[in-house]
Amino acid sequence: MGAVVGTLTMQTKQRRPSRDKIDDELEMTTVCHRPEGLEQLEAQTNFTKQELQILYRGFKNECPSGVVNEETFKHIYAQFFPHGDASMYAHYLFNAFDTTNNGSIKFKDFVVGLSTLLRGTLREKLEWTFHLYDINRDGYINREEMTEIVRAIYDMMGKYTYPALKGDVPQQHVDAFFRKMDKNKDGVVTLEEFVIACQEDETMMRSMQLFENVM
Repeated sequence: MGAVVGTLTMQTKQRRPSRDKIDDELEMTTVCHRPEGLEQLEAQTNFTKQELQILYRGFKNECPSGVVNEETFKHIYAQFFPHGDASMYAHYLFNAFDTTNNGSIKFKDFVVGLSTLLRGTLREKLEWTFHLYDINRDGYINREEMTEIVRAIYDMMGKYTYPALKGDVPQQHVDAFFRKMDKNKDGVVTLEEFVIACQEDETMMRSMQLFENVM
């Protein structure tokens, strides 16, 4: 998906207005799964109509069928982390985008999540991050879930991980996070505990939002 995100910064090709309109209509009718209308997506996201058109072209280039399954998502994502194993982190990220839990990501799923990550409020970004860490979607983050995500990040970064991955380093990070987040010491972190802790500690917030830098 990195290639899709990157298209936001590219200059669009100059075409005649009539040709643009024809191209957009063709693109919206040639995929197996048609996205929501641009006006509706514009209302649901923080992207302009032009940005949505650019994103859609990039999404279609990566996923001609109009949807992406987990294996394809992992393959695309792995290309951006050749020195590590991104498969587990891509798995968790895919699940966070797959809000309907049907095993595929449609264009709407992608742009709604991307809008939150890139242009959402701080609260919205933290809520999205919380749901990424809440693997079993029970409304809480436990130590096992956080350890899995942290270890997946280390594996993804590979030899560039700092500090270098040694034994219980991921667990040490999880312990440090829980000491700051789990205010009532009940062994789990709620959404409100997560948000408050991240807002109070800028360093921890950057660590918990690492995924924004590896999208």
